Amino acid sequence: MQYHKQSRPTGGTARLRPVLDLCIHAIGLFPVFRWIVLGYLGALTANPQEYLTRSSGIWALALLWVALSVTPIRRITGWNGIMRHRRKLGLYAFFYTSLHVIAWALWDRGAVPAAMWADLWQRDFIGVGALAVLFLTPLAITSTHGWMRRLGRWWARLHRLVYPAAVLSVWHFIWMRAGKNDFFEPQLYALVLLVLFAARIAWLLRAKTMNTSSTRMTPRTPSLPLQRKTGHHGS
Repeated sequence: MQYHKQSRPTGGTARLRPVLDLCIHAIGLFPVFRWIVLGYLGALTANPQEYLTRSSGIWALALLWVALSVTPIRRITGWNGIMRHRRKLGLYAFFYTSLHVIAWALWDRGAVPAAMWADLWQRDFIGVGALAVLFLTPLAITSTHGWMRRLGRWWARLHRLVYPAAVLSVWHFIWMRAGKNDFFEPQLYALVLLVLFAARIAWLLRAKTMNTSSTRMTPRTPSLPLQRKTGHHGS
C-alpha cells in the first residue's frame, strides 16, 4: 500500500477546511447536546435509560453509514478532500457504539459480568451486536497514521472489517426491533447499506474491466527474429 502526501490546500479550499471540520464535529456531537437539552426539559421519555440506550445505538449506526458514504461521495463528485473527514466520522460512530455498550452493561445488565455474559448467549441480537463491536474495536484503535505506517498494506485489509461490522450492526438492529414487530427503520438502514455495497461492487467491477481492457489494448513490441549464426569453415 502506498501513501501519498496530501497537497496543501490553497485559496478557497484552505479557508473551507476549518468550516468543514466544525461541521463534522457539530454532527458528531449533536446527539450529546440533544440528550442534554432533552434531559434539562425532562423530555427523555418515561424511561430515560432505555431511551438513551436505544438512541446511542441508532446514532452509532447512522454515523457509521455516513462514514461509509464518504468514498462513494468522493467517486461521484471528485472531491478528494472529503476523505480526510472519514476517520473523524468513523471515530464518532465508535464513540456512540461505546456509549451504547456501556448503557446496556450498566442499565440493562446492572454491570454484572455474569449477567452480561449470559445475555450474549440468551438473546441473539445481543450476541450479533457484540460481534459487530468486536470487529469495530481494532478499526478504531488502528485509525491513526502511526498504525497505518506500522501495518503497511495490512492496514487496508484490516479495515475491510467495517463491511461485515456494518452487516452485523443492521442485523442486530433488525432483530432488536423484531420483538416489537417494528421493521421500518431497520429496513431503511438495510436498504441504504445495500445501495452502498452495490455501488462499491459496481466500481470494483468497472475498475477490473478497465484494467483488463487497457491490458489488451497495450501494443506489444514485436520480437525480432533470431538470426541464425553461421559458422565460418576454414578451407
